[in-house]
Amino acid sequence: MNRFLLSDRSFETINHTVLLIVVALITYPLLYVASASISDPAAVSMGRMWLWPVEITFDGYKRVFADNTIWRGYLNTTLYTAVGTVLHLVVLLPCAYALSRKELIAKPLVLWIILFTMLFSGGLIPTYLVVKGLGMLDTIWAMVIPNVVGAWSILVAHAFFKQTIPEELVEASKIDGASYFTVFLKVVLPLSAPIIATMGLFHAVSLWSQYFNALIYLSDQTMYPLQLVLRQILITSQIGDIGPQGGTHPGEIESLAEQIKIASLIKYSVMIVAALPLLLVYPFLQRFFIKGVLVGSIKE
Repeated sequence: MNRFLLSDRSFETINHTVLLIVVALITYPLLYVASASISDPAAVSMGRMWLWPVEITFDGYKRVFADNTIWRGYLNTTLYTAVGTVLHLVVLLPCAYALSRKELIAKPLVLWIILFTMLFSGGLIPTYLVVKGLGMLDTIWAMVIPNVVGAWSILVAHAFFKQTIPEELVEASKIDGASYFTVFLKVVLPLSAPIIATMGLFHAVSLWSQYFNALIYLSDQTMYPLQLVLRQILITSQIGDIGPQGGTHPGEIESLAEQIKIASLIKYSVMIVAALPLLLVYPFLQRFFIKGVLVGSIKE
């Protein structure tokens, strides 16, 4: 008995130690970036700042927010994320629920086709030609339609509906005269908050961080999302007012050093500016998120 208790204690000690190490590995980069964004860039580059801020300055944030394009980028990204997440859920939930029903005709074939799209994509150039042919370049739809739903999301939501929604509840609703549409809206959806929050958060994070689609589908700078705007600010701060060939005069060298310091400061500020909205939203969805990510891990 004592041997088993000792074994359990050892297991818990090892578990807690490993988890603490993992938490430290995840937390330290976040703290470092947050501290570096308000520290003197010279202290950061010289290694004097390793956790807490040194010689606090908010010049990086002042320079970032002084650029009016960043507010437009925030607005564009918020719009893309909101519209894209709503469309994602509108397409995902009915599709996944239909696939969870036994009476769906050719269900194995449909699931196989969906799985095939997860293994083999249509390719970058064909996708671009389709988007261009549909006249979606330089529009909001180029940012939300091409990735409106993916095979992985459908399979996860399908597993949730199959394991969580009691068959008896659906059958009782049908006996009471409810149609498939009524059952889905008034019975299934109210019980699906975990998967709605989880898949909505996953897709919202993907849209918020989206960079490549904007780079190839948008040429109008007024349509740029936050990621491209921050990239432009960072590139501009690195180039500064110094010519591409640089200079060798003492004044030019000092100016170059100052530009490098400013670029370093802005780099960390940009990281915080881009990540902060998601960090603020996540705690409100955490209780749904934890339950949603466990879908499929436990079978009755």
